[in-house]
Amino acid sequence: MLSKPLHPATPTDGPRHVALIMDGNGRWAEARGLPRAMGHREGVQALKRTVEAAPALGINCLTVFGFSTENWSRPADEVSDLMGLVRTYVASDLKRLEREGVKVRILGRRPGLPADIVAIIERAEAQTAHNEKFTLQVAFNYGGRADIVDAAQRHVDRVLAGEATGPLDEKTLEAGLSTAGAPPVDVIVRTSGEQRLSNFLLWEAAYAELVYQNVLWPDYGHDALADVVEQYRNRDRRFGGRATPGAAPALAAV
Repeated sequence: MLSKPLHPATPTDGPRHVALIMDGNGRWAEARGLPRAMGHREGVQALKRTVEAAPALGINCLTVFGFSTENWSRPADEVSDLMGLVRTYVASDLKRLEREGVKVRILGRRPGLPADIVAIIERAEAQTAHNEKFTLQVAFNYGGRADIVDAAQRHVDRVLAGEATGPLDEKTLEAGLSTAGAPPVDVIVRTSGEQRLSNFLLWEAAYAELVYQNVLWPDYGHDALADVVEQYRNRDRRFGGRATPGAAPALAAV
């Protein structure tokens, strides 16, 4: 997957954890008179470029939206093709990811997935669990609302089993999310010009910066990701507090 070794950049004031809604595969293909499947395949190449570019830009965790809980409503042939891409992607790149120090985590529900996909997911996580240079989180069969519900249910199950007591608070719920253990999300990016979260990382988005880019995902790579880093550096992150003196009002965060 990576054509050259990962070399993390010197720490900067840029984002450490970037989350990406990889949008525009279908439109990219349609604009070229190609089947949508070709757009998804080119989207995989864009993901490879982006993972390769991230460490040099100071990013050490990348979370991407691969397949949502709502994507099952797409035509059966498109769903089948997306599942096939997972099989091909892991089969062709898992050894390289492991060698380059990338830890792979899969977010989302496992029940309902084809058995071989679950096996692939578990193998990818197990083989890269010891890596620490970079983390790649793939949200697959994932929905932000579903993840919050699942986290709450885990707490209920622990209470009923006598393993936990007391009310459910933010810290406890957060520990039950599929993203537990990952660094806070600094910025959420959506490509293709659309401006919505589409049920992605709803809890984690609370104080993340939002960036919308007019680039279709198959065309994504280093330059587009570098633009995200630059935009982030020009934001004034307040986390509910007051603006930093001298910060540009137009760039100040809510």
